Amino acid sequence: MGKRIGMLTSGGDCQSLNATMRGVAKSLYHMYDDVEIIGFLEGYKGLIYGDYKVMKPRDFSGILTQGGTILGTSRQPFKLMRTPDANGLDKVEAMKNTYKQLKLDCLVVLGGNGSQKTANLLSEEGLNVIGLPKTIDNDLWGTDMTFGFQSAVDIATNAIDCIHTTAASHGRVFIVEVMGHKVGWMTLHAGIAAGADVILLPEIPYDPQVVAKSIKKRAAEGKRFSIIAVAEGAISKEDAKLPKKQLKKKLAEDAQLYPSVAYKVGKEIGELTGQEIRVTVPGHTQRGGSPCAYDRVLSTRLGAAAAELISKKEYGYLVGMKNNETTKIPLSEIAGKLKMVDAECSLVKEAKLVGISFGDE
Repeated sequence: MGKRIGMLTSGGDCQSLNATMRGVAKSLYHMYDDVEIIGFLEGYKGLIYGDYKVMKPRDFSGILTQGGTILGTSRQPFKLMRTPDANGLDKVEAMKNTYKQLKLDCLVVLGGNGSQKTANLLSEEGLNVIGLPKTIDNDLWGTDMTFGFQSAVDIATNAIDCIHTTAASHGRVFIVEVMGHKVGWMTLHAGIAAGADVILLPEIPYDPQVVAKSIKKRAAEGKRFSIIAVAEGAISKEDAKLPKKQLKKKLAEDAQLYPSVAYKVGKEIGELTGQEIRVTVPGHTQRGGSPCAYDRVLSTRLGAAAAELISKKEYGYLVGMKNNETTKIPLSEIAGKLKMVDAECSLVKEAKLVGISFGDE
């Protein structure tokens, strides 16, 4: 008996979305003689407004190495999913209607935290849904690894590597801002991989005096330059103590003064050390380009595991990785949970052992 599968990519893009869709499709085509895959365009928007295309096997050829997403993506905030659109359309009912009209056996959702919350909502509404863990932040609960993470880390690492040579030539303090508003996995991994001297994460509030002290210590030891890897969401100890409302106000004020957090850190450290500071923001380059070899393997495995769940009619799960094995986690268990960096985890402790400062002690 044939299968009719819907597929969409939602939220921010990353390098391995196409590779993961290919993993699902190739596995399904291998398992069944009669498979129809419906690709929804621009994420949940396509599911809401019935904007889709019927995919052919050839659509999944040659995309293993291609970044971005052949279906297009958009951000549809979960908190607005129950809010009618400008024309009064009930988005949840619209998605259910599209699913039923197309007689889908299952909807495969490639996305991060917000996308999987919506996937869980649709699962609770009675649709057959399987989630696949996409995010460069590696912050999805229940999986050791998300696709897109390692590719983005490689780019951030390369950015810091390139800064190393110019920093050494000029004897300056360079600050490189790595993506990650709420969690610091990318900054932590790229910072260690590229030999950053200071790593500032959202989960470990920093003291500018402590950061300045470590920079001055390096200078006293005759080291001509220092490199600081800063996560987008890095926060000072002073700001971290503020109540939520006051913090929001303070961050809004900072946004008027500085283009981003790296510039704020630069001003603080420049004033405390008297050293010349330069800021680099790789930005969306971290989402671009081809997926690295690690992500291609990971995406193929996750896609194949999703197809296997479809064949077994096991729905309502996120396909993830645990101890390098594919696994399934109920969407209800992971929805709305963030996987943060634990300040006491072994990776942070080991980074401190080699002399990296996190600005906290």
